[in-house]
Amino acid sequence: MTPLSVLDLSPIAEGGDARQSFRNTVDLARQAEQLGYRRFWLAEHHGMPGIASAATAVLIGHVAGHTSTIRVGAGGIMLPNHSPLVIAEQFGTLASLYPDRIDLGLGRAPGSDQATARALRRNLSASADEFPRDVVELMDFLSDTPRQSVQAVPGRGTRVPVWILGSSLFGAQLAAMLGLPYAFASHFAPAQMMDAITLYRANFQPSEQLARPYVMLGFNVFAADSQEEAALLASSMQQAFVKLRSGRPGRLPPPVPGYPGTLGPQERAMLDQVLSCTAIGDGDSVRAQMEAFAQRTGADELMITSQIFDPQARLRSYALAGAALRA
Repeated sequence: MTPLSVLDLSPIAEGGDARQSFRNTVDLARQAEQLGYRRFWLAEHHGMPGIASAATAVLIGHVAGHTSTIRVGAGGIMLPNHSPLVIAEQFGTLASLYPDRIDLGLGRAPGSDQATARALRRNLSASADEFPRDVVELMDFLSDTPRQSVQAVPGRGTRVPVWILGSSLFGAQLAAMLGLPYAFASHFAPAQMMDAITLYRANFQPSEQLARPYVMLGFNVFAADSQEEAALLASSMQQAFVKLRSGRPGRLPPPVPGYPGTLGPQERAMLDQVLSCTAIGDGDSVRAQMEAFAQRTGADELMITSQIFDPQARLRSYALAGAALRA
């Protein structure tokens, strides 16, 4: 079976708070480790009422401290928000505390609106355009023999595995050029997925970190004991996406029966497009859909995300999706 991993945003549900979200995240990470999921990643977003993983490195340390074997990492750190030295020190610290368990995925989007981005770094001039240079600088800080006079302590010599994240051809080209593994955000931006995979594999240059191309794809999964229950669980994320795209982001709402049928044609078309890489159904059905997706794309690994309102239903969804992993 294709290796599976977890992408968690530590969602804040309506009626809940960040403290409960962090408890739910730890519960999910522990279960994922027991089931045989390969890695557990957290994503950096800012100013989002329904996402609690803004201090991503802090939360990675919390999760790593409550697990023992699963790889824990960032999916990803939005590098334009930070100086490469600070990220090298943060992840050098994590790698020193949890050796051979930390991943560092890097993205070039701010993960926020412009006002929030200014509050994060205050100087936005050409920050996204400097992403390739910042990635190289960060990797140098983490290397055994940095070329820079400034040293990342901790950081130097930790050689934390770096991934490039993307939803366009830009990230694919950069990952290929640097010889890094590539994670594509097909779980919410699938439009250029196949073109990006093809470009990445065709132009990949082997590196010290990676000898051959390695592609991980995001995939939404809503698994339950029946198709009807799974469709109901999926409605929370569907509502959240419509609100986000309408400029009304909020906490993860409770499920609504028949929600897609309440939408107008434009909203329905938007959901069908952005959430096309999604499996909804019982355990056998979602596993078959995941495997078909992996075979169609040639993915080396799938990173599952399940934005489900009820934390127990979310645990159940990941358990059903990963039932074949131990075998």
